[in-house]
Amino acid sequence: MRRQIRGVVAAFTGALLLTMGITVSGGQSARADDNGVGLKPVLGWSSWSFVRRNPTAQTIEAQAKALKTSGLAKNGYVYANIDDFWYQCPGDQGPDVDQYGRWVTDPAKFPPRGSENGIQVVADYVHSLGLKFGLYVTPGISKQAVAKNTEIKGTPYHARDIATTTTENNYNCGGMVGIDYTKPGAQTYIDSWAGQFAGWGIDYLKIDGVGTSDQQDVQAWSDALHHTGRPIHLELSNNLDINNAATWKKLSNGWRTGGDIECYCGPDGSSYPLTTWASVASRFDQVAAWAPYGGPGGYNDYDSLEIGNGANNGLTPDERRTQMSLWSLAASPLILGTDLTHLDAADLALLKNTDVLGVDQDGVDAKRISSDANSQVFAKTEADGDVVVGLFNTGPAPREVATTASALGLAKARDYSLRDLWSHGLTESAGRIAADVPAHGVVLYRVHGSRHVVSGAAPDVSFGLNWAPAASDSTTRTVTAVLSDNGSRPITDNALTLTGSAGTKITTRSATEARTIRGGHALKVTYSVSIPPSAKLFASSDFQGTATYRFGSAPKTRLTAGDTITVNHQVTAPYKTFASTTASFSQSGTQLGIRAQGADLYNGTNEYGSIYLPGAEHDGSVTTVKLGSQSDTDVWAKAGIMVRNDITQPDTSPGYLALVATPGNGYLLDWDSDGDGKLDSQDSTGTAVYPSWLKLVRDGTSYSGYYSTDNSTWNLVGTITVPTAAATQDVGLTQTSHASGTTGEADFDAFTTSP
Repeated sequence: MRRQIRGVVAAFTGALLLTMGITVSGGQSARADDNGVGLKPVLGWSSWSFVRRNPTAQTIEAQAKALKTSGLAKNGYVYANIDDFWYQCPGDQGPDVDQYGRWVTDPAKFPPRGSENGIQVVADYVHSLGLKFGLYVTPGISKQAVAKNTEIKGTPYHARDIATTTTENNYNCGGMVGIDYTKPGAQTYIDSWAGQFAGWGIDYLKIDGVGTSDQQDVQAWSDALHHTGRPIHLELSNNLDINNAATWKKLSNGWRTGGDIECYCGPDGSSYPLTTWASVASRFDQVAAWAPYGGPGGYNDYDSLEIGNGANNGLTPDERRTQMSLWSLAASPLILGTDLTHLDAADLALLKNTDVLGVDQDGVDAKRISSDANSQVFAKTEADGDVVVGLFNTGPAPREVATTASALGLAKARDYSLRDLWSHGLTESAGRIAADVPAHGVVLYRVHGSRHVVSGAAPDVSFGLNWAPAASDSTTRTVTAVLSDNGSRPITDNALTLTGSAGTKITTRSATEARTIRGGHALKVTYSVSIPPSAKLFASSDFQGTATYRFGSAPKTRLTAGDTITVNHQVTAPYKTFASTTASFSQSGTQLGIRAQGADLYNGTNEYGSIYLPGAEHDGSVTTVKLGSQSDTDVWAKAGIMVRNDITQPDTSPGYLALVATPGNGYLLDWDSDGDGKLDSQDSTGTAVYPSWLKLVRDGTSYSGYYSTDNSTWNLVGTITVPTAAATQDVGLTQTSHASGTTGEADFDAFTTSP
């Protein structure tokens, strides 16, 4: 399984880059704007998501052929890329190498044809279809090349002359070490490898495992590919440091902004499902942050587009439209990860939508206009002055998502046409642009200003539920249902209703019907809602509003909007709460609950919710808790025991460790080995089940973590030393969803620290 980068080195300062000899301007360095490729985001297919560990010539050729026969190639999907596992890997000694230290093609997977290398054979076939061919590599040099001290082609130098002892990231094979680019022969070694790839006919090269410390590798490969004379797209992966965005753009044509989109959650190692909604939703913040850096020559890469295999994608139809809309608004490469030989007809229609593809291929990065807990709005201005806007509902129920023409930067106009790029329907708006969007769905509009009321278009009409602020433990709420005519023409026969879960009481004194709503006006109905009390940690009640209206002589239109209201209980002394992400907490007797988001709890990311006891951890402490349940928001979601000198200082406090369960990676003991307030080391074991019991034992500055599935037999996760542990520390419970923007829940019981 490919794991996300767990040890990205901190960003170098400009001065340090200069001392290392890295030049990112001038000279002969390849540039994203002069290597002949990357003027538009690339479209195509990659082997990783579906094929993964078993690419073969037959498999890759079949997928390439499907690009052609499906008609996708006519829509611009022309790259067929092999990811990892094309080379021979005998073990952790690193990939097998040839006489010049370059990886050796696995002949069992990619048989040679006479003197022609097996990869070149496949490249020839792909080119015969009128397509382009891509390959994969990682930074550094194989330990096998160092052990054999292989020649560097065309020089008197050898592998040991240029190799360092620093380990480089090669996620699946391992056995790669760094290159000292100040040594003679280092650049020539990369030149030799790039020349070989160019000779095989590659058109795209992905360098995986790139971190901040690999900038010299990226420059070496960028220069080497440029010097081959063959236009070769250079893509960097993964989870690159945004602080070095200018360098990535200078030296490459694309760069992965985050970890893998794949969920790695299929049964028995199956590729299916390919991804999850949480993985897609985590990209909203990435798109917002990286927007300034993409453009012609080099684009922000949000990873594979997992559309094509119906339910096996792991996404609902609405979620698939959301992924393609967000990627297109962001001008991201659209590299399919699906099985093209078994395409779902509805998915194929999505992939061929030329209006949406045009949004991607304009090469303009959208900016985030607004966001809240359940919605996101992204938009960009096209060359003709039109604006493309995506109204995204990230919540679990249908809801109104709205913005305005002014917020989108459109000039004041008499009216605006709204062309839905998915349904191809046309409506008009006087300035408020809104839609009722399905759960995890999107409405993608192209907006154009008009001097007159748009002819032949119905008004844009939307319906929403607006809840008044209330304490999270309150069982009495107020909500206003609003049916808005956002257009210039009236709607008639308007009516609103609101229903709730069993036991809820809903009353109103407002009129729930209106004969006519004029353009730019709304029908508003305020309801009082009483929710029955519950002993549950987080008691949820579902509400659905319904609106009906008529435009002209057309049949009535029905709109719905939904919300889930969650009521918790106050957490009482001696416990305290803290959150470095969106979180809520609850206590019911001895039960404690945390609902939290959070991108991660490792390295430079410390996003968590915690219920904790200040200063209760000390030499001799034994802390135990029952973990009753944990949301499966991601295979790396974490819930368990946290210890820090100060839990309320998430980015700096030392003495830091966490004993946690994860849905897909067992039980972990993570700790901060160097006192910088960041988890950087990890022991792991087992497969998490629920309920589980966790136990942490402190002896001086050493800690032993255990888990049990029966509260009787204890299994060791690891024993560690944390030299920066204070004499007394905070100890508590923690939860992170490992999915930015997605809330996960962990429920605990019997939390104790003794003596």
